Amino acid sequence: MKTVCDVNLCAGCYACTEICPKDAITVIDDTNSLNAVIDEKKCIHCKACEKVCQQIHPIELKQPIAWFQGWCNDDSSRSRSSSGGFAYELMKRFISEGGVVCSCVYNNTHFVYKIASSEVDLEKYRGSKYVKSNPEGIYSEIRSIIDSHRKVLFIGLPCHVAGLKCYLGKYDDELLYTADLICHGSPSQKLLKKFLAEKRVPLDSISNISFRKKSVFRLSYRTNNSEVSIAPQGVRDRFTIGFLKGLFYTKNCYSCRYATQNRVSDITLGDSWGSSLGMEEGRKGISLAICQTEKGIQLLQKSDIKLMDVNIEKAIMANHQLREPSKMTKERDLFFSLIKAGNTINKSIRRCYPKMCFRQSIKAILIKCHLYKQV
Repeated sequence: MKTVCDVNLCAGCYACTEICPKDAITVIDDTNSLNAVIDEKKCIHCKACEKVCQQIHPIELKQPIAWFQGWCNDDSSRSRSSSGGFAYELMKRFISEGGVVCSCVYNNTHFVYKIASSEVDLEKYRGSKYVKSNPEGIYSEIRSIIDSHRKVLFIGLPCHVAGLKCYLGKYDDELLYTADLICHGSPSQKLLKKFLAEKRVPLDSISNISFRKKSVFRLSYRTNNSEVSIAPQGVRDRFTIGFLKGLFYTKNCYSCRYATQNRVSDITLGDSWGSSLGMEEGRKGISLAICQTEKGIQLLQKSDIKLMDVNIEKAIMANHQLREPSKMTKERDLFFSLIKAGNTINKSIRRCYPKMCFRQSIKAILIKCHLYKQV
């Protein structure tokens, strides 16, 4: 197997697949890792793929010049956001000024990047997506928009921001705005689909998937205008346990070069977990914004959001991804060996974390018997 970059280090940015003039590259997702595999029968050895590979040619990381925390001024919008609503308000303002936005949405059983040019389209961009979104095909679309002299705001994983920049090469810096998300690491979409299939969730009828509500991490989905949680309210489902433990991210995530204080984009967005603004504001959601460029600062200042100073040291302590990547757990090899052997995700996670899963199962029984107060 010939790969573009070192085996199992592919970030799945798809820059190589888009740049290849012979469609000779396929990103293979085996749930454990990603690899950009070259079809040597089609390859003409132009090395275009290597030139845009962020693992071979790392993108420049910029030192932050400003830190903020806060929330959007619209209480309703804030309540519907995972955090304080910064991302939504940035997108809304950007579109109102004639630009377009590109970010991740759930679409027809897949998490993909889509272009939005009207405020009506923005609601589907809300919420955290705790899987590896797929940017395949979007970079060339963004290049066409920039070539037409229209502004683009790209919001995504830092490795996807890097992929976009590597693909574009030289571009008009005044037309492209980028925002990366503070990322724990991300698992393959295949794992999520397998988990939902095991729960007999009708994937083709799902209109949206939610991974958290403010500080409550729990997987739920929307179908036929109703929301269904995988686990009872107050109980953490097994997929969420695996995610929060860092059990099953793709292998490249554990050596992520973007898990650092210096960032790849104009602005970095996340949760202000270390905020000292009080528990009540924390329950409503507080966003963290780190600006690397004046463009990023201007984008924030023009949006309908409340901006406040942030204790940088606390923010870094509460977001370890600003210091280092997630550490590979000792249970990870066991998990993937169990999956490979045909076990369900539910059973495999229970084998990895028996005590934690047992406690959640007991809690579910107590809630069902009205012996435990739901939160």
